Amino acid sequence: MNESKDRRNVSSSRDVHSEPDGVPRCWWCGTDPLYRAYHDDEWGLPVVDDRGLFEKICLEGFQSGLSWITVLKKRHAFRKAFKNFDHKKLVKFNDADIERLVLNADIIRHRGKIKSVINNADRAIQTINDHGSLASFLWQFEPKTHRSPRSKNEVAATSPESTAMSKALKKNGWTFVGPTTCYALMQAMGMVNDHLPECHAWPVVEQARAALPRPR
Repeated sequence: MNESKDRRNVSSSRDVHSEPDGVPRCWWCGTDPLYRAYHDDEWGLPVVDDRGLFEKICLEGFQSGLSWITVLKKRHAFRKAFKNFDHKKLVKFNDADIERLVLNADIIRHRGKIKSVINNADRAIQTINDHGSLASFLWQFEPKTHRSPRSKNEVAATSPESTAMSKALKKNGWTFVGPTTCYALMQAMGMVNDHLPECHAWPVVEQARAALPRPR
């Protein structure tokens, strides 16, 4: 069966937009160029480097209770404020650094989330020491089977695997890593492909995931 025809038959065209350039995309990225670029070039593509994964964990934590575009627009400032999310540098942050960050209007000034980044940097180092890499720890929670949502109404907020990941991270002292945050991380890092099947990025992510050697 023709793959593209099959994908069209199972997805809701109302949830895939093609404005303004005619490229079919998932509804959630709208028409904002920054959001579209994130959707096209990042979201769902597999990530296995520890710095990149740590950044995603931290930013998903900051996103909690907010829209992702809010975080995305501040990502450059976040990277500058948090030493490009280098966990080895972040563990050296002290109370003065926290107060400085709380006053930084370029980022989200949530004291608890700022302190969480520093705490989680220490937890990341411990996880790497225990498991060889952050990637090998996180990717063990990849679902054995996963069906991409056929409409926005089918997109999950959590899963058994994200709940298990959340419990494991919390047991090891991580913070701001609830099941919903962990599922958003799984989507962003390519552990699942939650692009709608009609979206132009769906087959790209499928191919990348199929070619990925899983971290061990």
